[in-house]
Amino acid sequence: MNLEKNLYHYLVVLLLLGTLLTTGCYKFSGTQTIPAYISISGVYIDTDYPLQGTSSSNVSDVWIYVDDKLIGVFEIDKEDSLGAVIPVLAEGKHKLEIRPGIKLNGISSTRVPYIFYKPIIYEEFDFIPGTKVQELGKLKTEYYPNVEFVWMEDFEDADISIKETTWSDTIIERTMPENNPIAFLSPNSRYSGEINITTEKPQYAGTTHNSFAVPKPGTIVMLEMNFKTTNYLVVGLLIRDAYEVKSVDLVILNHSSIWKKIYINLGSNLSLYPKAIDYKVILKSGLESDRTSSQVLIDNFKIIQRK
Repeated sequence: MNLEKNLYHYLVVLLLLGTLLTTGCYKFSGTQTIPAYISISGVYIDTDYPLQGTSSSNVSDVWIYVDDKLIGVFEIDKEDSLGAVIPVLAEGKHKLEIRPGIKLNGISSTRVPYIFYKPIIYEEFDFIPGTKVQELGKLKTEYYPNVEFVWMEDFEDADISIKETTWSDTIIERTMPENNPIAFLSPNSRYSGEINITTEKPQYAGTTHNSFAVPKPGTIVMLEMNFKTTNYLVVGLLIRDAYEVKSVDLVILNHSSIWKKIYINLGSNLSLYPKAIDYKVILKSGLESDRTSSQVLIDNFKIIQRK
């Protein structure tokens, strides 16, 4: 499939396929009865940090193709040292393609290959039937070279590109001091964004400082971000046309005591407004009724699309 053409319809098909997630089995065909077994312990992304931001990722599944035919979708068990163990009814040398998969909008039922990550391809993988597992280990992927990074914010600079709205009681700040343990820490990350909500200042709302041009309908646009929070956080869009600005809520991020990564689909929502001129990302949170204070930590924002 040519990923450069008709990306919108491609994603729709993948969303439908995502509901057919398997955990390691598919219908065998032909005369071969003994499968070959391969294992994948994980997939990580290697980025060019100044141009592509941090290497934060959350590849939850692998989509396996043999000779360009889909074999199945296999969840990567991060608690298992072997990861996903995959049976393949093939012997000898065949093309093996592994597409990194994600949970779109953080929802388990909408698993899709991430269209911005390159597949891992072995043009002549030698499948060996039997009980021995052929271990591939942790695999490396990269962004496609034609991915456009529309906006990035990783809070490493003092000037933050998210600004509060007029009805926000509190502000977003960088975690301090440098390398504070509460921050998302990595070789390229020393700070994160921090929002403190209290009974005295119970409301937060902030938008991207800049507006972004709405791409042509059908363009796949994604928002990547990391979060760790003791309060809900709404992520949405402010979409402007010639007459008004519409606020569209996309996802509600629930409490998490650990840093999580989410991939949020912006493109399908932007396509609903063909007369829109531009848009901003908006973040909203209000202190929950059973709390006197909450902390929202965010990091590694990326809006990306394929050129």
